[in-house]
Amino acid sequence: MPTRTFIVPSDAEGARLDVFLVSVVGDRSRSQIQRLIKDGHVRVSGGAPNSNQSVRTGQGVAVAVPEPIEARARPEALPLPIVYQDHDLIVVDKPAGMVVHPAAGHASGTLVNALLHHVGDLSGIGGEKRPGIVHRLDRGTSGLMVVAKHDAAHDELSRQFRDREVEKEYIALVWGTVQAGRRIDAPIGRDPVQRKKMSARARRSRSAVTRIVRAEPLSPALTLVHVAIHTGRTHQIRVHLSAIGHPVVGDALYGGVRRRMPGDLRAVAHLERPFLHAARLAFVHPTDGRRMEFESPLPADLQRVLDELTPVS
Repeated sequence: MPTRTFIVPSDAEGARLDVFLVSVVGDRSRSQIQRLIKDGHVRVSGGAPNSNQSVRTGQGVAVAVPEPIEARARPEALPLPIVYQDHDLIVVDKPAGMVVHPAAGHASGTLVNALLHHVGDLSGIGGEKRPGIVHRLDRGTSGLMVVAKHDAAHDELSRQFRDREVEKEYIALVWGTVQAGRRIDAPIGRDPVQRKKMSARARRSRSAVTRIVRAEPLSPALTLVHVAIHTGRTHQIRVHLSAIGHPVVGDALYGGVRRRMPGDLRAVAHLERPFLHAARLAFVHPTDGRRMEFESPLPADLQRVLDELTPVS
């Protein structure tokens, strides 16, 4: 375990230990430094310190940074469209049907398994050599995701998502006629009866805001919409659109599957998942401050449905 030692200069007299270490270590966030202190990897003049204790001029502060351990998930050579990557992050176009993170019932075949195979310069997240997932897409949703390669990038990207600075826009095909500009502000929580579902009427819920940016009617029964989300709750778009009476086409969980339909709408019967795609993602680069924006075209299965639908005359 490599150890770095620092001598407290006079201009740092009285500073908190964690604040001082952030200023001299350079490649660790304050929360990461606090974790190192808590885990016993920091010594001050030979003793075990606390994060909030003050440092004094001339004190020696030793920091031992553990090497990242190998990831618990196994690398798998799965197809994964990589849109962009650098030393700090990677942007991928997640295929529909791929679960993001290993969990009960999905120990393999996930985005994390694929990233461990495709990305060779992971520096470690939380002490483990793994990609840093900062947001998720449902299994049936395709589209853009940004993933951190190391702790500092993970912390900054997570902050941007938490502070609602990230722009996320989705394309969805919904039932009925819906107008652009509509804002849906309804808290979302776990459905008390059907535990696999989320609900806008749950007793315990968290704030959620969805806005319909553009709307293109394809028939009196269908509208193609561009949706921006200001929060990132589980199933948010699917729950909100269903709550206002316009469920996502093909979404069996939230009322988007119709058994009977006229012939000019039968193209939607080909769908094997909700018609929902994360089409645009914009954020600030966690290291150099560049504004980054990415777009993803509709995947073939969704585009085929649009091509087969009868256009409005």
